[in-house]
Amino acid sequence: MTGVAKSAVCVLGTGLIGGSVLRAAVAAGYDAWGYNRSHAGVRAARADGFDVGDDIEAVLKRAAASDALIVLGVPMPAIDSILSDVRLLAPGCALTDVVSVKAPVAATVRRHELGARYVGGHPMAGTAESGWAASTPDLFRGAAWAVGVDPGTHVEPWTRVARLALDCGAVVVPVVADEHDRAVARISHLPHVLAEALAVVGAGGGDLALGLAAGSFRDGTRVAATAPDLVRAICEPNAAALLDALDDTLRLLTAARDTLATNATLGELIDAGYSERDRYDTLHRWNITDIRPGDHNWLERLREAGQRGGVIRGLD
Repeated sequence: MTGVAKSAVCVLGTGLIGGSVLRAAVAAGYDAWGYNRSHAGVRAARADGFDVGDDIEAVLKRAAASDALIVLGVPMPAIDSILSDVRLLAPGCALTDVVSVKAPVAATVRRHELGARYVGGHPMAGTAESGWAASTPDLFRGAAWAVGVDPGTHVEPWTRVARLALDCGAVVVPVVADEHDRAVARISHLPHVLAEALAVVGAGGGDLALGLAAGSFRDGTRVAATAPDLVRAICEPNAAALLDALDDTLRLLTAARDTLATNATLGELIDAGYSERDRYDTLHRWNITDIRPGDHNWLERLREAGQRGGVIRGLD
C-alpha cells in the first residue's frame, strides 16, 4: 500500500491473533498500540518494544482522539464487555474484529449501537499456542482474511479494514456473516472437534499406540494442543453451523463403519476424501480487480465474487 496514508490502529486484546495484528501493523508503518487486561501480557509486549497498556479508558480515549481503527482481539465471551467500553469512550471510531465467528459479533455490535462503523473480519491463520509470546508479524503472510460485505456496510470503514488486512500480508476474501460462519464451521471448527476425538481415541490404545504414533496422528491432532478454554470460545458460539457439520461427518463415518462391518471395505469415503483434498490443493483463487468499493451494488458483487473463489490483493 505504498503512498497511501495509514490510519492509526488500536488493538484490544493482544494474544496470538490480536498481538500478531499489532506486530504486523507496526511493521507496516501504522501508528499502532494495544490493550491487554493481563499485567503479564502487558509487560511481555512492552519488553518487546510495543505500546500496550492495561488501562482501557486511556487506550480508548487515545483511539477516539486519533480516529483509530479499533480491532477487537478478545475472545467471543469478552466481546460484550469490551464493546460497552468502546461505546462509552470511542463510539465514533471505525471498528473491526478478528473473532472466529461473525454473526454473533455483529449482533452484539448492533446491540451496542455501533453497527454504522463496524466491518467484520477474520484472519484465517493461527497456531496451537496462545498469548503474546506466540504472536508474530508474519502470521498472516499469504493467509485469507475474511472481510464482511454485509448489507449496510459503509465504504470508508470497509476500506480501512481491507487495507489493514492487505498491509498485514493477507489476501481479502469478501463474505457475509452467515455464510462465513457456515463455512468456518466445516474447515476450522470441525477440525478442532475431530482433533480432540482423535487424540482421545488414539490415547485409548495406551502408551504402545502413542509410542508408535507418527505424522498422521501428530498432524491430525495438532490443534488439540490448543488451550481448552480457547477451543470452547472458538467453536461453541457457532453451535448451529457446527452441529450441521458434525451431522454430515457422522453420516459419512456411519456409512463407512457399516460397509466395513458388512464388506470389510470403507466404501466410497476414501475415494471421495482423496478427490476433495485434491480439489482443495488445486483451488484457484482469482483476483478481484473490477469492483471498486462504493460502486453501484458493490457489496453484493463482492459477495458473489468471494463465493466463486475471488480474493482482493490490492486496493487502488
